[in-house]
Amino acid sequence: MPATRIFQSRQRRPGQLRGKLPALLLLVWQLQAGAQEAELPPEARLVYSATSPPWLQMVGRLDVPGFKYEQGRRVHHRENCSATLVSRHGTREAIHIVTAWHCLEYYRDLSMTITFSLPNLGPKPEVREARALVDGGSMNADWAILRLAKPVAFSPSSALAIGPINTADSSGLVMAGYSRDEGLGRSGEALTYHENCQQLDDQRASAHTNCQAYKGASGGPVVRYHTDGAPYLAGVISEGNGEGTSTYVPIARFRRLLNHYLR
Repeated sequence: MPATRIFQSRQRRPGQLRGKLPALLLLVWQLQAGAQEAELPPEARLVYSATSPPWLQMVGRLDVPGFKYEQGRRVHHRENCSATLVSRHGTREAIHIVTAWHCLEYYRDLSMTITFSLPNLGPKPEVREARALVDGGSMNADWAILRLAKPVAFSPSSALAIGPINTADSSGLVMAGYSRDEGLGRSGEALTYHENCQQLDDQRASAHTNCQAYKGASGGPVVRYHTDGAPYLAGVISEGNGEGTSTYVPIARFRRLLNHYLR
């Protein structure tokens, strides 16, 4: 009997703890969440302001309507990305923008309007309709070129010029876009940028960096500076995980086509 009583009492103990399990699970979750937050790098981005580099005025929002199929049903899909106004050096107006291919992945109805807006170019946003011209066609070539319905004029700033063929320099990168994080990006309302971040490898298809960017910055510019201080487009943001690792497509992947349309 004593042995039986001991066995029964042991059987009761898990039941006695059952009410405490949710609290214990919550504590474990909080500890894990705290550890994850501790692992995140410190915020390195800046928010665009009047003292920011003027070329950032050429970084805009891209709104792409589309649809995809889920379980056999057609579902409306809207992609909010970033894009950059580009031109040849020295021009005072531009009509082409570059972004990421995956921003256009679900754009299948040409009657639907792609919209590009430049919130920081003047007292009120410049808004243009855009038409897709050519793109890489996959995440392995995550770039796209679009033409605006009407050129954008600017003064005294100028659109970003295309980077030179030889970009093997040691200058830091600048990565900019409308990240949709709830912090500095304000869910895509604010233009944020990370200055003097570094490329971690040298691959022709894509390059990894320690630049900070979140979803929504896709299609935004990656910029380097000439020795004379002039900025040039070095690539297009493909992915950003918000944890200090971002991927971009070097301009070498589509420089020839871009120069063809800019002439």
